[in-house]
Amino acid sequence: MIAHSELACDRRDFLMRAGGGFGSMALTYLLGRDRTFGSTNAAHPAGISHSPHHSAPAKSVIFIFLQGGPSHIDTFDPKPALDKMAGKPLPPSFKPVITAMGEFHSPVLPSRRTFRKHGQSGIWVSDWLPHISTIVDEISVVRSCWMDGLNHVGSVCQMNTGSVLAGRPSIGSWAVYGLGSLNDNLPAFMVILDRKANVHGGSRNWGSGFMPATYQGTLLKNGDEPFENLNPPQGIGDTRQRRKLSYLKNLNQRFSRIHPHQSELEARINAYELAYRMQADASEAVKLDEEPPHIRELYGMDEKHTADMGKSCLLARRMVERGVRFVQVYSGAGNRWDAHSHIEKNHTQMCLESDKPVAGLIRDLKQRGLLEQTLVVWGGEFGRTPMSEKGDGRDHNPTGFTMWFAGGGVPAGKTIGTTDEAGLYAVEDRTHVRDLHATILHQMGLNAMDLTYRHNGKLENPVMNTGEPIRKLIHS
Repeated sequence: MIAHSELACDRRDFLMRAGGGFGSMALTYLLGRDRTFGSTNAAHPAGISHSPHHSAPAKSVIFIFLQGGPSHIDTFDPKPALDKMAGKPLPPSFKPVITAMGEFHSPVLPSRRTFRKHGQSGIWVSDWLPHISTIVDEISVVRSCWMDGLNHVGSVCQMNTGSVLAGRPSIGSWAVYGLGSLNDNLPAFMVILDRKANVHGGSRNWGSGFMPATYQGTLLKNGDEPFENLNPPQGIGDTRQRRKLSYLKNLNQRFSRIHPHQSELEARINAYELAYRMQADASEAVKLDEEPPHIRELYGMDEKHTADMGKSCLLARRMVERGVRFVQVYSGAGNRWDAHSHIEKNHTQMCLESDKPVAGLIRDLKQRGLLEQTLVVWGGEFGRTPMSEKGDGRDHNPTGFTMWFAGGGVPAGKTIGTTDEAGLYAVEDRTHVRDLHATILHQMGLNAMDLTYRHNGKLENPVMNTGEPIRKLIHS
């Protein structure tokens, strides 16, 4: 028997215990949303659960994708030897050059850019990127990237999914599958285009492949209404809308029980619920007019050439600020970085559009204390050749190109890897696309080889069993 005195408590003791109980309820809810504790949430409707494999600084990623392929030898990888080779075919000492147009014997085109070392780190940057040159001490440049694709469709696909063939999950989908969402009222994976245009390969580049469709990216439109059909029509109140969603959910769940392998339906159920919750938060998230004038100036929001990309980069910051896990920003959507001819005109324009907004994003993240927990990745699907395809342009170069990383725990101010003297082939610290993906996931706390999904009886992982993190770059 327990004595009555052991059960009794005074008013203060009762309030303390009750308050602690309510706090535990709230804590249980918060832990339930956190993938660190291995539970499932709305982002994992199939009940498949992964926890971070190790502690890591990056909670979110912003991938700035320069669609079309920027020229590394005119931006971050100076090659003085090209001046000596100008107007002649590459010497026989170089391996044969195979491009999307076949074997290539066109003459070498020297770079017309002026390169200088910048910052305390002394990173080389050309005069095409005057704003990024001022933040080089926040970035690390990888000059020795390579991939397998020759054309845009396959190469954009590989930079997003690890494979030149469509059908695999995108890197953003893998991140959300592995870690879940950091928020309840916005998608965990978002894609932002700098203008109304189609990316080569379309939505397959941010799709979930063979994984449930709920992990795919959500596209934000460029315009006054980034989220289409977000708000209900006039006259549709909250009660009516809630009843309609409940009825649709009931119908969809009944159908889903009969057809359990149709993940698109499960994704649709979750999308309805998320859309309902987004009505409160999403409209506020995209209200860029709330930003003060000095922030708008930082991103070039009110300037003719930088307004579109400035808006995209500012939206990206606002999304990670609100717990969006993975944001992909396209610069030059519609293949606008492609420069088979007139590279001076093309890249002058594209660098002008993107340079200030990207540098502004890095500065803004840092001043808000977000850079350490946000990994920023910059690069295209490949680089450009040192040869001139049409007299004044450069062809696709998948065998050697440059990307850079900032924040998310990566060391800053480093230059990693080299290409040969013509900038054609990566020769030192060669880094495949799947190594880049492994690095991104590692900085988020995921071991790419251990992040698996069973498909057709086989355990699949993001790097197709071949990618490793860049040892000189990863958080230890």
